Amino acid sequence: MSAAGSHGEPSRRHGHQISWALAGQRWLARLSILLIVAAVAVLVIFADLHSLVLVAIGAAGACAMLAGAYWFLANRGPLRWLASALVVLAPAGVIAAYALRNLLWVAIVAVAALLLAAITARAAMGRVQQVPGPQRPAQRSRRPFLIMNPRSGGGKVARFGLQEKAQALGAEVALLDGPEIVDVAALARRAVADGADLLGVAGGDGTQALVAGIAAEHDLPFLCISAGTRNHFAMDLGLDRDDPSTCLDALTDGLELRVDLGRIGDRTFVNNASFGAYAEVVRSPAYREDKRGTTLQLLPGLLKGSDNGYRLRARAGQAELDGPQALLVSNNVYETADIAGLGGRAGLDAGKLGVISIAVENAAQAIGLVRRGNGRGLSVLIADEVIVEAEQPEIPVGIDGETIMMATPVRCAIVPSALRVVVPRNRPGAQPRRRPFRWRRFWRLAAWGSRPEP
Repeated sequence: MSAAGSHGEPSRRHGHQISWALAGQRWLARLSILLIVAAVAVLVIFADLHSLVLVAIGAAGACAMLAGAYWFLANRGPLRWLASALVVLAPAGVIAAYALRNLLWVAIVAVAALLLAAITARAAMGRVQQVPGPQRPAQRSRRPFLIMNPRSGGGKVARFGLQEKAQALGAEVALLDGPEIVDVAALARRAVADGADLLGVAGGDGTQALVAGIAAEHDLPFLCISAGTRNHFAMDLGLDRDDPSTCLDALTDGLELRVDLGRIGDRTFVNNASFGAYAEVVRSPAYREDKRGTTLQLLPGLLKGSDNGYRLRARAGQAELDGPQALLVSNNVYETADIAGLGGRAGLDAGKLGVISIAVENAAQAIGLVRRGNGRGLSVLIADEVIVEAEQPEIPVGIDGETIMMATPVRCAIVPSALRVVVPRNRPGAQPRRRPFRWRRFWRLAAWGSRPEP
């Protein structure tokens, strides 16, 4: 067989796999539409003339639940508890309305069909393979220096024996185990001055960002060890977040790739910088001990703009954003319109900032934001630079989950290919991920004759 034939056969086989996968996604999308039609048909046929009234009751109940959820977050005291009662009583009232007309079974069948429609619609999106940027075999480090926080991630450093395993591989390990506050940046700079040829961190994303900035400054490789709580940076690098010890494999048999870094003032961020409500909540001293309680306590005033006094203005490229309650600037773009910025990024080497701005003034806007994922309350942008201003000389900014005060105006930028990252060859997160749901792709899949992107 010729060389061309030997290479052509796998290519054709891969093409057939894509075609079959796309065909399956098409039929899942069409099945989802059929289930929606079936749900409506059940209501119309069995509920007869009452169907429109029952549909209206169901829609009103859903709106009441969303409004109650917003009022619960936006108020304190008795109003908060009245709102929580509305969240519970609204669906109970819908069920009672259907039961009084002896049509509860109709509602159950219709809801089941709609749930199945949502599941099949989500499955129709398929999976997408993250395309890695240029990578090469990593040169083995002679003097790796790793910083480990034993308290991070509920004690993952000790639980997975990270210190002992790293030292067995020839790494010098600095533990942040004392009661005093350690200047992590100074520690990393001192290691570089002493001859370290690789820097790494087993800890949270805030510590990762500090040390990654120093590694980029000296053009040294950086090792991310997924020992934090959420490990967003590790997730987008495809690392194993369940077993951080596998990250150490990069010291002996790794790959090196280049990723972007976000820059805010004189600091770097690997995930995002946040302004407004989120930065204020994280800034509270009580947040570390009681995240949920602190958020519920501070959020009402922040949503109403009455507790912080910070009115933000931002310029993202050519776009002007006036008065957002929350603003998130990310290192590369989140692959879904995730207003919390907690989703994944398709890559870390596109050289662009993602911008998510939220301004919700009332329950109606909150309902629209939740129901549609867009509208007046939400702006999703892409930019090379973001400048955030306020009347105050300083504002709180959350940098990868750690809040500091920064002088205004605050400038955020992207530094393309700034960081050399070493990763193990085998990364579970490098496998295909579930594609986020998008209505445009869904309709193109369901339509006859259209060709959505694979």
